[in-house]
Order: sequence, then C-alpha cells, then structure tokens
Amino acid sequence: MASFLVVLDVDSTLIEQEAIELLADEAGVGAEVAAITARAMAGELDFAASLAERVSLLAGLDTAAVDRVAPRITLTQGARELVAGAHAAGGCVAVVSGGFHELLDPIALELGLDAHRANRLTAADGRFTGTTAGPVIDAPAKADALLEWAAHFDVPVHRTVAVGDGANDLAMMATAGLSIAFDAKPVVRAAAHVSLPDRDLSAVLSVLGLR
Repeated sequence: MASFLVVLDVDSTLIEQEAIELLADEAGVGAEVAAITARAMAGELDFAASLAERVSLLAGLDTAAVDRVAPRITLTQGARELVAGAHAAGGCVAVVSGGFHELLDPIALELGLDAHRANRLTAADGRFTGTTAGPVIDAPAKADALLEWAAHFDVPVHRTVAVGDGANDLAMMATAGLSIAFDAKPVVRAAAHVSLPDRDLSAVLSVLGLR
C-alpha cells in the first residue's frame, strides 16, 4: 500500500517538449501539427479528433525517427527530485500521456516510474501508418488511469494528486483529491486547487509538505 499517488501529464509537464511535434518536424509537418496541438491544449478542439488529425500527418515517416528525436527530449527541471522525494515518502508516481509509448517507455524506465500509459503508433514495413493502436488516451482515459492506479496501489482517491497543464488533463484533475496546474493554460489554472507558475516540478513536493 502506497501512502499517496502522484499522476502527471507528460508533454510540457514531465518533459519540456510536445513529443508529437518532434516527430512532426521529422515528417516535415511541424507547423501544421503545432497549430493543431495549441488549439487542442486550449480546449478548442476535441482531443481524440485532434490526435487522429495530427497522427495522420505522420503517415509514411520511418520508425527510426523515434531514435532520432529521443535525444532531443529533456526532462522538466525538478522531475527527478519529485520522483525521488515522493518515493522516499512512501508514495507512487505515474504518468499518463496523450503522446506515445515509443518515446515515453525509455523515460519511464530511467525515472523509475511506478506506472505509465500512452498512445501507441501503428507501423508497417518500417514506416508509421498514420494511425494509433488501441484506445486513445484522451481526457476520460487519463481520469480512468488515475482511478485504476489508485486501486492498484491501494491509495484512497482523496490521497491522489494530478499534475497537468492542458485541457486534456481537466478530467483527471477533477477526479484527483488534489489538482495542480503546472505552468498551465488559463482554463486549467482556473480549475485547479493549486497553480504552480514556474517550471520546476520539485515544487510539487512543497505543495505536499515534503520539503
């Protein structure tokens, strides 16, 4: 049994980048994808529809692009401290992403996360097909993941913490016992219990009284 559970968004929260935009740059469609991402994050577009539209633009990109962009992903300041501090206090840390397992899996392993979930790109003959496999990780799926992990780690929902920055995190944040907006869009700051304006995830430890 864990004493608490922290669930974080990934793109622009755990990491500084939007992973799909890195892949889009490789495919030569960076500007188009970035524009769709911005509208989705602000809550102007349905996330699942916007994801499908963005992923379709990756059709034909070679799968080796994942290895080319991975070194360009940087952890947000304080990410390692947050994970270490939560673990030291008996908590669990998980992340749920509207991005992709292909880029998230190595990060989750490196950080020693307790759980992680993301979308998965489909590929054939060494190239992405422009679709995803399995259920889309959208706003309801993020909330479901938090509840599933809380049950798995035997953590009462009131002892769960959700950290996010975009409209796709609102359902998860509404489900958690404590919601933290991290350098977030206005719609997210307005809905959160706590708003952290600075890009330092170790500040979450201060909110939890752990430093």
